[in-house]
Amino acid sequence: MDETLIRKKLGFLGPQLLDEILAHAQYREIPADTEILRAGQYIKVIPLVIEGAIKVFTRFKDKELLLYYIRPEESCIMSFAASLKNTPSKVFALTEVDTSMLLLPVSKIDGWFHSYAGFNELFFNLYNERYIDLLDTINQLLFNKLDQRVLDHLRAKQEIVGVSTVKITHRQIAAELGTAREVISRIIKKLEKEQKLEQLPEGIKVL
Repeated sequence: MDETLIRKKLGFLGPQLLDEILAHAQYREIPADTEILRAGQYIKVIPLVIEGAIKVFTRFKDKELLLYYIRPEESCIMSFAASLKNTPSKVFALTEVDTSMLLLPVSKIDGWFHSYAGFNELFFNLYNERYIDLLDTINQLLFNKLDQRVLDHLRAKQEIVGVSTVKITHRQIAAELGTAREVISRIIKKLEKEQKLEQLPEGIKVL
């Protein structure tokens, strides 16, 4: 654990709260594509991302709907809410890339809310960001054609992974956007003809 890096990235929380977090949280480095939370699971720890990204989504049968990404210096508002009410999680969470994080013990959360303004600020900032993300998801579903949703989805993955070519299958795109693989394959082919993306052996590149 690089404590200097953590203090630099999370300095907005204040030194006293950071001392508390470092004393009680667990540091973890988790490989990409690792499920760290599933629907129905009770929350024992809350992730605070240092580097990498976590995908938060809901699932019905073989269909998924991406809700938002947890990026560096962010945590999961859904986990906060479930832990405070001691209710099971309604979402799944999966590491999008290799991710380092601090796992905050739920037993400490209530005390930190009452003792540290920085912790309250983190919570309400996350609430605001996730509210905007969910509104954007709803707008995408209601008003954007699926081809535009595919392009936006791939661009978001480019940004998170930090590469211009995203290694992803048509089936995975379909699952994350809640549609069928055959539909995605037709749209990818159409977008390639329109020179909006390119399919390469190493993945898909948005042009």
